[in-house]
Amino acid sequence: SIWRKLQRKAVGFSSLSDIYGFRVIVEAEDDCYRALGVIHRAWPMVPERFKDFISTPKSNNYRSLHTTIVGSAGLRIEMQIRTEAMDRVAEDGVAAHWAYKNHAYGLDREAMTASGLRDPLQNLRHLVQVIEHGEGGDDWVEHAKLEMYLDQVFVFTPKGSLITLPRGAMALDFAYAVHTEVGDTAAGVKVNGELKPMRTQLQNGDVVEIVRGQKREPPADWRSLTITGRARSAIRRQIRSTERDEFLRLGRGALDQTVSKACKSLVAVSLQPALEVLAIATEADLFETIGRGRLSPVAVAEILFPALKGKIASAVSKKKIQDNRARLFIRGSGLTPGISIHFGQCCTPLPGDRIVGIMEPEKGLTVHTIDCQKLAEFADDDSVWQDLQWTPQAEQGAVGIARLRATVKNGIGVLGQVTTLIGEVGGNIRNLNLAHRQEDFFDVLLDVEVQDAKHATTLIAALRANPSVENVDRVKG
Repeated sequence: SIWRKLQRKAVGFSSLSDIYGFRVIVEAEDDCYRALGVIHRAWPMVPERFKDFISTPKSNNYRSLHTTIVGSAGLRIEMQIRTEAMDRVAEDGVAAHWAYKNHAYGLDREAMTASGLRDPLQNLRHLVQVIEHGEGGDDWVEHAKLEMYLDQVFVFTPKGSLITLPRGAMALDFAYAVHTEVGDTAAGVKVNGELKPMRTQLQNGDVVEIVRGQKREPPADWRSLTITGRARSAIRRQIRSTERDEFLRLGRGALDQTVSKACKSLVAVSLQPALEVLAIATEADLFETIGRGRLSPVAVAEILFPALKGKIASAVSKKKIQDNRARLFIRGSGLTPGISIHFGQCCTPLPGDRIVGIMEPEKGLTVHTIDCQKLAEFADDDSVWQDLQWTPQAEQGAVGIARLRATVKNGIGVLGQVTTLIGEVGGNIRNLNLAHRQEDFFDVLLDVEVQDAKHATTLIAALRANPSVENVDRVKG
């Protein structure tokens, strides 16, 4: 081995830095990564010398973890970590696969899988694919890099089960990787026995425990605490379900309020005529459609009470007051006179923010910050976009709302420090909600009156300078 290194690197013996090596043999594949975590916690590693031949085996089905650590006096030591079955293949070569297939080692196929070995036929198919695709050496190396260790983190449940996640994954990604029910009921997280914020990024070897509570609606900002498709999909599904219930409630209330203004009631009337005329399947679908603003409650009421047609519309004809503040502060070429203009509650634009407008039927023009996450919904429809700018009036003593999310330590007087600091910087708290409360941390959602985007930035900087504040960001979508 030393001679091969001398030949490959074209150096003298004195130039070799990793001539010492140890082989660690463990029982199961999961134990390989546990051993790796123990080694990396005990000694510093050389990142560029790590190789994961377990998740990405060599073409001859060689499987092992290789890492180089720095010992005393700067001495580099190579470590190889593998199972007993992997070691047999490494020592005996490809023939060990066929011996295994014929049960020469006394293992059945399930035992082979448990030990981390792959089916020899699968290995041969992989070799055939490599040959057929004609991948060159450079292409093959580049392809292998995509699945290597540097793109993954290996963490453990309290019972020792291995969970593999993409690098950058957070606690909620782990929770949903364990089970959807665990993610839906996550109330906090312990990493290596210590309570941490939910946005904590996980590191190799971490032992992660999810503190569970009752199943509830996942806050919309949970999507920013995940990077895996599984977690985000589960959160979206939960939010959509909750949103539908909310639109049902809004639609039912809007229709009930509309008919009550004409001295009528929905209690003793059948909605079937409206369902048939509008070709809507169920009452729930009808209420949801009204709640989403796709159907006027007046139109439905006039179907239910034909004799009052026109009177119902007259009874509820008072127009909503236009948002004069938005009209005074916003300008843009091609704006239709009289159109309803309002600021998006998702991103709460402030003077000084770069802004854009979205034109929607029945809603008018909604003003968003240029980096609002909700804009992604309109990426494929150029017709609804409107270039906007702030007017000079907006820059002269205007007051807007900055929505902030802060993670603060759970201590006596900490929340008081935060609110006092906001007042000292010239902000006025309009609304405050606590979310994701844990033993040591909790998230605070704040709506703060500020003059403009610059004022909001100053306020955020002041909060970040407070040692009791773990993190603070402005919410945009």
